[in-house]
Amino acid sequence: MISYEGLARKLKEKGLKKSDLTKDPGLSSRTVARMAKGEMLSRRTLQRLADFLVCDAADLYRVVSVNPVLQRLREEKEARLSGGLYHELQVRMAYNSNHMEGSRLSEEQTRMIFETNTIDAGDGVPVDDILETVHHFRAVDYVIDVAEETLTEEIIKQFHYILKHDTKDAMLSWFAVGEYKKRPNMVGGRKTAAPGDVAEKMRQLLGRYNEKPQVKVNDIIAFHAEFEQIHPFQDGNGRVGRLIILKECLRHNVVPFLIEDAKKSFYYKGLANWNREKGWLTDTCLDGQDTFKRLLEMLAVSGH
Repeated sequence: MISYEGLARKLKEKGLKKSDLTKDPGLSSRTVARMAKGEMLSRRTLQRLADFLVCDAADLYRVVSVNPVLQRLREEKEARLSGGLYHELQVRMAYNSNHMEGSRLSEEQTRMIFETNTIDAGDGVPVDDILETVHHFRAVDYVIDVAEETLTEEIIKQFHYILKHDTKDAMLSWFAVGEYKKRPNMVGGRKTAAPGDVAEKMRQLLGRYNEKPQVKVNDIIAFHAEFEQIHPFQDGNGRVGRLIILKECLRHNVVPFLIEDAKKSFYYKGLANWNREKGWLTDTCLDGQDTFKRLLEMLAVSGH
């Protein structure tokens, strides 16, 4: 939904009404009615309005989500509000998601990086652990920006690029940052999709998923399990997969999952046994959803 509060302010400053827009700059009554309904106008129309009111087009409107959690994240992200939902999501998700993949940074160190852009690293903390923590913050920002868009291969590849660029892996010619893997890999001793099959398997998975008339929590969990079985990237698949979970929960107004490092054994067991028993992964994700609900309650955010 689009809010035209900025446009209303500009009109008030000039002593105009919305009905005056049908005269100069000559918008149709249908276009004015679309604005009243909160529909997005074309870039060309917005620029005509901006030229008429002598301002930037971006000053005339803002996107308002029907999902209260996503809307709050957007507002707090824009304001860089300290101590809110955006702040806590960034720290907790970066710490837990990275720690599950072997990062040696503590939650306190992760929080320090987010809050102060500095770190007391101690002895032997790999530079990549620090880089990938900062990158994870940027990846969550990107999730919030594209949350309501249809999930695509391009978005998924961008998650991988944001996470892995400038790391030591990016220096390897065959690693393919932001692209599908070039070499076979395994996870937990299990085969994953062959490099030559990844693109087609990802297209099929996204096709089945995006065709669903209504996506619910179990659909997001199933997508995650199948994504991890394909394991489309050389490394970073777990973190990319969990970013996809966050994006799709926000897109479909589902309370997100915050899968904690302490539950990683149950999480990995659930992924490994998905084809035989779906309960382990489902229960772990729903437990992670309860963790997020408790965070919402602490911060008094309404959700569904």
